[in-house]
Amino acid sequence: MHRRFTGGPQMHEATAFWVERPGAGALRPVALAAPGDGDVLVRTLHTGISRGTETTVFNGRVPSSEYERMRAPFQEGAFPGPVKYGYLNVGVVEQGPSALVGRVVFTLYPHQSAFVVGADDVVPVPEGVPARRAVLAGAVETAVNVLWDAAPLVGDRITVVGAGMIGCCIARLASGIPGAEVVLVDVDPAKAAVAARLGVAFATPGDAPHGRDLVIDASASEAGLQLALETVVTEGEVIEAGWFGDRPATLSLGADFHSRRLSIRSSQVGAVAPHRRGSRTTRDRLALALELLRDPAFDALLTGSSSWRELPEVMARLAEGPSGELCHTIDWSDA
Repeated sequence: MHRRFTGGPQMHEATAFWVERPGAGALRPVALAAPGDGDVLVRTLHTGISRGTETTVFNGRVPSSEYERMRAPFQEGAFPGPVKYGYLNVGVVEQGPSALVGRVVFTLYPHQSAFVVGADDVVPVPEGVPARRAVLAGAVETAVNVLWDAAPLVGDRITVVGAGMIGCCIARLASGIPGAEVVLVDVDPAKAAVAARLGVAFATPGDAPHGRDLVIDASASEAGLQLALETVVTEGEVIEAGWFGDRPATLSLGADFHSRRLSIRSSQVGAVAPHRRGSRTTRDRLALALELLRDPAFDALLTGSSSWRELPEVMARLAEGPSGELCHTIDWSDA
């Protein structure tokens, strides 16, 4: 049996962010249950906004066919709302098994000031990984899965289309492959500075190199996917890592699509990539992502921070349209 720590009064209430209806969010008080045997009480330090997915949820753009598949691990409510949604949470264990008390942990939990989950639902953040950087674990985990799907080789010429949070994580990890030549492509020329911090080359769509061994589209746009098809090598494969929500995509599959025998294959983080499914669990994958976050280059993706009190306004602003934000973090330290 685990020895438990109960120091200090039990928290009975927390604050959580809910999408009340498409385009509107609010902070709500929520009751906290007392931790049972095998549970932990976590006090949140930082949460991160996964901009692409969370703004799709905020705007009510989740297709009805995906309502169940898109559920977050600790989601409450249902699409299109009211719904409590999110999955990038870093906090400190206040109560629970003695081995975890005082540890900083990552949890796939929504935006909430404190919460109770099973001890097996939290993953300790390694020493040397700052708590705010650790919110990127979900994005790096996605990048790991994409690269397991893509299976790049030594010396590959790799293009990543879309310099959002996921695309940047993929590019940084791919740059560690010996001999790999990685180019990050984005419509925003300002993303060149981020690419430089990540140690990869940058190009706008008009200057994107052709004949690439592997092209990964993380733009979630039809123009990005079309560019990926145009720039991959003959008989090459494009990995589609973006999520379009309920937006249709129109592609030009005439011209040389068939003569060059091109392929498009999807990658999705909900399950471990088939190449590793027999040997790695989702927890193994998340623990690997946290270890990879020892790399300080990932700090280039932390582009803004706000108090939890501003979260409804911040989410609405990010959902309005394109911005220079990659990962906007929410500070819960004084909640």
